[in-house]
Amino acid sequence: MADSKMKSGYGKRKAETRKRKIRHLVLIALLLEGAFLGSIPAHANKGSVYQRNCVACHRRLPVSLDKFFFNYLLKYSSERRVKSALYRFLRYPTKKKALASEELIRQYGLMPKSGLSDTDLRSAIDIYWETYKVFGKIK
Repeated sequence: MADSKMKSGYGKRKAETRKRKIRHLVLIALLLEGAFLGSIPAHANKGSVYQRNCVACHRRLPVSLDKFFFNYLLKYSSERRVKSALYRFLRYPTKKKALASEELIRQYGLMPKSGLSDTDLRSAIDIYWETYKVFGKIK
């Protein structure tokens, strides 16, 4: 049945559409990757509150920090809402607020409550935003 569909004009158009979508996704992924290379802000250096407190722990997870960022960006869209949601989650983490998969939470547990001061936590979130934001980076 699938072969007969592929031989028909409808099947060929559908396959071409699928290939075109995959090419677009690959292109978007490459653009995003290029936007991030060389764009890590100076304040995101190894001694920053973000590097010491966020990157150090997340390095052990199979999902990178940029994936979490994209989950927040997809759900909350704007800088203000992403930062606010991150702050609320990091201060009072719950499964309901978590954007990690249930499988990841089951395997690694829910992130512990942040012990950072309010200033340091907001600074880490600002660095995180500047590191992974896509606004203004795609040309």
